Order: sequence, then structure tokens, then C-alpha cells
Amino acid sequence: MTRAAPEPRKTLDPDRVAEWLATHPDFFVGREGLLQQLKVPHPEARGATSLLERLVHDLRSRAEQAEWRLEQLLESARHNEAQYRRTRELVLALLEAENNDALGQALATQLAERFHTPAVALWCPASLTDVEPQPPQAPRQVLDDHAGQRLAALLDGRTSRCTRLTPTDWKRLLPHAAAPRKAGSCAISRLTLGEPLGYLVLASPDPDHFRASMDTLFTEYVGDVVARLLVRQAHSPHG
Repeated sequence: MTRAAPEPRKTLDPDRVAEWLATHPDFFVGREGLLQQLKVPHPEARGATSLLERLVHDLRSRAEQAEWRLEQLLESARHNEAQYRRTRELVLALLEAENNDALGQALATQLAERFHTPAVALWCPASLTDVEPQPPQAPRQVLDDHAGQRLAALLDGRTSRCTRLTPTDWKRLLPHAAAPRKAGSCAISRLTLGEPLGYLVLASPDPDHFRASMDTLFTEYVGDVVARLLVRQAHSPHG
């Protein structure tokens, strides 16, 4: 008598098993012993570990990641609060300036002390300085065609920009500040309020202080405040 050939061994499709378990979350209720028998790959070493140990490991890992994300959020909140306070003190100091020279000096002082920006230049056209009895004092400079062309070239058609600043450009655009031996960096913002009002230049001898990839929102904000105060001073009887 010929023995019948054994039927091929059938295996379950892992995806179908996973799908079935997902739709039957109560399968292990009353089968806790089965949970203890299940073995899964160890996440950090060769071999296997129990399902419960793996779950504990995964939960601990998730808790550590959540704690790290929370710390990042708290650190970001602390940074934003400190940035707000520094910006607030800067704006209040600018509002208290009685004239354009005081405005420029307050700008330079606040940026140096609160934002680690060692050099500032405020370039304004002669029309904003004609009403003043004396030439402007640093960091304010009278904007001429030569400086205007160079500043426009550095901006390259943009409203504001962070870029490298060669020693030659530093001497040209920040004549009141000691030039570094090597290239520094700067953030430039065009000042406008219905009409061109000049340029604001924030500079550092550190070539990486103002990187090209940096956001210029802060520089533009300070420029907007300065532009409005320049216009206010120009229309003030006290200049």
C-alpha cells in the first residue's frame, strides 16, 4: 500500500496575522501566560527578550524622548522670553532718544550690550541731516552715492541680507569702527517708509556671526522702528 505524500506545511501570512490582532485587541485577555511566552528581538543586543520586557524598554524609550522634546520646548520658550525682553529694552531705549544722534548711539549701545553686535552703522541721506545744526555723529553716517551703491550691491536686490564683509567694505561702511584684519560678517537692512531713508548695518568681526542662512526678521524689525523714528525726528521742531 502506497503511503500518501504529506501535505505541504501551511504558514500564516504575517501581515494578515498583524491585521487580525489589530482588529481583535482583546485576544490576549485571559491569555496572559501567552504574553509571557512570546519572544521578540532584543532592541540593543543579539538574541531575544520577552514581549513584556520589550514593551517596558519601548515605553521607557518613549518617555525619554518625550522628556527630551519637553526640555527642548522649555529651552525654546526661555530663549524667546529672553529675546523678547532684550528687544523690548532696545525699542524703549530708541523711543527715549531725543534726536538722531542719540538714536544712533542708543542703537549701537543696546545692540552691543544685549545682542553681542559690536559695530553698527546708520546710513541716512543728507535730506535727513540738513535740518540739524551739526554733522551727524557716529554711528550715523551721511549716505552718498559711493556708499549707497556698495550697500545696494551687498543687498543684491533684497530688503535685508546677512553676508560676509571684507576689511575694505568694513572700512568703507563702518569708518568709525576698527576694521578686522580678515573678513567679518554683517546684516544689512534697507530703511524705507514710503521713500528710501537709508540703510542699517549690523556688523561683527566674526565671519560666522551673521551667516547667509540666518533669518533677517529681527534686523528688518529694528530697521522698521528706526525708520519711523528718523521720520519723526525729521518732522520734529527740535530735529
